[in-house]
Amino acid sequence: MNSRQNPTTQETFDYIVVGAGSAGCVLANRLSADPRNRVLLLEAGGRDNWIWFHIPVGFMYSNGNPRADWCFLTEPEPGLDGRRIPCPRGKVIGGSSAINAMVYIRGQARDYDHWRQLGLTGWGWDDVLPYFKKHEDHFGGSNDAHHAGGELHVDPQRVDYRINKAFREALKQAGFPATKDFNAGEAEGVGLLEVTQKGGRRMSSARAFLKSALSRPNLKLETGVLCERVLFEGRRASGIQYRQNGATKIAYARGEIVLSAGSIGSPHLMLLSGVGPAAHLKEFGIDVVLDKPGVGGNFHDHLQFPQRYSIEGGGTLNDRYWSMPGRAWIAIEYALFRRGPLTMSPAQIGAYLRSDPSQDRANVTLFAVPFARESAKSTNLARGSGVTMTIYDLRPTSRGALRLKSADPAASPALLFNYLSTERDKRVAIDALRIARRVMEQPAMATLNPKPVSEGYIPGDDDASLLQTARNVATTIYHPVGSAKMGLPSDPMAVVDARLRVIGIEGLRVVDNSIMPAVTSGNTNAPAMMIGEKGAEMILADARSNPARAAA
Repeated sequence: MNSRQNPTTQETFDYIVVGAGSAGCVLANRLSADPRNRVLLLEAGGRDNWIWFHIPVGFMYSNGNPRADWCFLTEPEPGLDGRRIPCPRGKVIGGSSAINAMVYIRGQARDYDHWRQLGLTGWGWDDVLPYFKKHEDHFGGSNDAHHAGGELHVDPQRVDYRINKAFREALKQAGFPATKDFNAGEAEGVGLLEVTQKGGRRMSSARAFLKSALSRPNLKLETGVLCERVLFEGRRASGIQYRQNGATKIAYARGEIVLSAGSIGSPHLMLLSGVGPAAHLKEFGIDVVLDKPGVGGNFHDHLQFPQRYSIEGGGTLNDRYWSMPGRAWIAIEYALFRRGPLTMSPAQIGAYLRSDPSQDRANVTLFAVPFARESAKSTNLARGSGVTMTIYDLRPTSRGALRLKSADPAASPALLFNYLSTERDKRVAIDALRIARRVMEQPAMATLNPKPVSEGYIPGDDDASLLQTARNVATTIYHPVGSAKMGLPSDPMAVVDARLRVIGIEGLRVVDNSIMPAVTSGNTNAPAMMIGEKGAEMILADARSNPARAAA
């Protein structure tokens, strides 16, 4: 557990933030806004000095690329016939906001009201909405749901395809109404997806919050850092031991240490540091600081069911990509106007739907994607016109766990989401696939003669065939959460309280998506930044109310 090297550097800060991802960049900005606070931000990845971190379509080149992605793999998933599923996570300042689909979705109001009903005061929709709005710069201006003038720009998409008109019409023919705003609390219907971009460039959390703050003399960013463990004095977190460029270093915190390394990084570091299930830690010779069974538990994710189709008639990215004039115009359009395919998110059209009439609100999301890859494992686009229809369960009940494979901090942890392990999740998967196929069978699509080309696609419409198709094609849609869940102190699986303080430990908080007791309904980047915003305010408020801290 202990490094064999003596630390070469020891420094003291007011706050240490581990992880410069979606939440961590917000934290670093807000905590360092007061020049009296000396803040250290530790990031395992590097700087965002690669063009594909900034051109929006770069997600096609960064996911699965070790330069940009940690390239995690799950353990064999029993519910997916033992397949191991890639779990991309950003390896750069900005974290996964530098490689994601950029879709701006807050979730539904009732997601957060559910958290409040669990006893988590201050986490209902009316409580969190001001934190979403605080940093938002919405293209539509300010209203009850949105704000203009914040650091995070939210734009309409700057590309469209002929196939999108067919998608919209097919969804209408399938009986799904239109909506103008997925982010006002009651997300249901069909609409255009908004993205975190500005001027045709990706708006990562680093671009929005960190870059401007780095000019402050009281904020220090260190990249290429491997955090080895949190240091403790009794049950108070006092510092971080980390390795950088082969040297072991220690940073101490007068105030607090904030883990913001995401739903994989934060619980992993806690386990390495002796905070977690005692029996599990002892297996790896790690001294137990606090027996905390919930660390790494409650691990869950959105599971998508993508199905690729070949079509006739064109109007997709595949057609433009495999045409020399089309490809040339893609480059020209971006260079001159910052528009076109280089600005695209994977999907421009989205739909929040109910998988069956008994659902009290939308419980699945469908994305219509205007391109198709050669295969599920390929990063290349298929030759010929193609589209992808993907749909996923918004609120899965399957839960897994993150566990150590080794006491070596450089070793990846074991990830098991336990996908499709509940009967409820299997039922929703079956119904969701049936909806996606029904959309593709509408008259608006018929003239395009769509033909399924996905590996593992089973044509039958019976429950058994649909469930097996789900097992065959399923993959993550990149929203792991819950592995350091927020809960009441009476909950034995709770890791942090409603103020994001690690229960039973002083001076240590977790501020990222690992604190979610249950995943929000949709993409999780916007909630991560909200959590960073709210967490920073709580940290600063608690410091002001603590005379000893204020005098330090």
